[in-house]
Amino acid sequence: MKNKQTYFALASSALLMFMILGYLVKFYPGTLAGFDSSIQSGLRGELPDFMTACFRTVTVLGNAPVLISGVFLCVLFFALIKKWRAEAYFLAGNLLLIILFSTAFKYLYQRPRPDLVYLIERPLGPSFPSWHAASTFIIFTALMIIAAQRLRNPWLKYGAELLLMFLLVSVGLSRIYLGVHYPSDIIGGWLLGAALIAFLYPFYERKRFIWRFQSKQN
Repeated sequence: MKNKQTYFALASSALLMFMILGYLVKFYPGTLAGFDSSIQSGLRGELPDFMTACFRTVTVLGNAPVLISGVFLCVLFFALIKKWRAEAYFLAGNLLLIILFSTAFKYLYQRPRPDLVYLIERPLGPSFPSWHAASTFIIFTALMIIAAQRLRNPWLKYGAELLLMFLLVSVGLSRIYLGVHYPSDIIGGWLLGAALIAFLYPFYERKRFIWRFQSKQN
C-alpha cells in the first residue's frame, strides 16, 4: 500500500505526543495543573442539572460492558450479514488493541483521579489515559471510516460521520464534566487511540482490497 508509511508516520507522531504527555504526568504533574484546572473550571461551571443528566447519559457509551457489547454486535453484523470480513476484523482488532494498551499505560503511569466532587460513582483504577476517551475514539473513528467507505447515500454517510464525531467528543467532555478525569487524561486517550488506529489502518486496507478482489474473481 503506497500510503502505508504515511500512516505509520502519523501513528508514530501521535504515540510520541502521548509519551511526552505521559512523561509529564508521571514526573512533572505540576506543569499540567494550570492547563487542567482552567478547562475543568470552565467546563464544569455551576453544574446545571440538565447538563449533568446529559453527560451522565452520554458517558455510558464508553463504559466497557456497553462498548464491548456494541462492538460484538457490529462485528457479527459485518461478518455474518453483510459479509464484510475486513471491517469485522478491523473493528475487533481496534477494540483488542485499545483494551491492551490503555490498561497497560494506566498502570504504568499510575495517575490519581482528580480531587473533585464526582457526579457519578468513583471509577476504579488510575486516571491516565482515559479508557472512555481512548476506546470511543478508536471505535467511533473506525466506524466513521467504514461508513465513509460503505454507505452510498451521501446524507446517510455524512450524518453517520457527524453523529459519531459528536458522540466521540461528548464522551470525552463528559469525563471532565463529571469530575473523574483531567483534561490531559482525555487528550492522552485520544492520542493513544489515534496512534493505534493509524497503525492498524494500512493492514485493514490491504486485507479489504485482497478479499474484495478475491470475491470478484470467485
